[in-house]
Amino acid sequence: MLQEKEIKGISGWLMLVALLALLIYSILTLISAIKAEEGLWIIIWLTVLAIDIVCVFGLTVVNPNEAKVIQLLGAYKGSIKQQGFRWVNPLTLRRRVSLRIRNFESGKLKVNDQDGNPIEIAAVVVWRVVETAEAMFQVDDYEHFVHVQSEAALRVLATTYPYDAHVEGQMSLRISAVEISHRLRDEIHERLAKAGVEVIEARISHLAYAPEIASAMLRRQQASAIIAARQKIVEGAVGMVEMALDLLSAKQVVQLDEERKASMVSNLLVVLCSDRDAQPVVNAGTLYQ
Repeated sequence: MLQEKEIKGISGWLMLVALLALLIYSILTLISAIKAEEGLWIIIWLTVLAIDIVCVFGLTVVNPNEAKVIQLLGAYKGSIKQQGFRWVNPLTLRRRVSLRIRNFESGKLKVNDQDGNPIEIAAVVVWRVVETAEAMFQVDDYEHFVHVQSEAALRVLATTYPYDAHVEGQMSLRISAVEISHRLRDEIHERLAKAGVEVIEARISHLAYAPEIASAMLRRQQASAIIAARQKIVEGAVGMVEMALDLLSAKQVVQLDEERKASMVSNLLVVLCSDRDAQPVVNAGTLYQ
């Protein structure tokens, strides 16, 4: 596999001064050779002048957080990452690669979750190039490669987990946001490592049921919420009834037989578990017939 090789090049300012000095000297000497009608020296200094002009095209600028990948006749020679004004062989091909942090937001993908429910999902991926040689030569277009592989990893992740957790402690796309983001980042990073790309962060930016089942799933969520709330209410009511009976017995406020205890428990549960205010009936007579 092609590995990145960092080169520094020659100082551009030093080469610029040298080329300008050589240019001026070549012109003056050429003029002298023309006046003296020295044919051989005219050819020599014309050649030197042409080479000097060609060498000027070797000057290149490397901006901060940028690299220049150097190729000579199809062969990779190295990458310049040091910012500044540099000079390299003018016959080389210099290709710019940005090392800045970039982000990519996928479109809304329609996939099926682990339970087979159609959902819409999208993600934001924060990435950057760390290996310029792999980015330029291992894949055809590393930016397009990032987009395609990120969406592919997102599809795989969406089919691995359910939209909602049905069992306590189960990971789901909606509830386990942090864990899902870490899994998504690792999945994308593994796919993009061969292209010299590092994934800094990946997180879900959009998550919803598909429109055709959204209303049905909303009713399901509401029913689950109602059941969970009722369960809490019943648990609390049973505890309150138990506490009331224990206190009545401990303080000897009243002695109840089993039948009256059952009646009291029934009445208290109705009052405590009802979703409406209780309408008590005051009994002015005796409890017994």
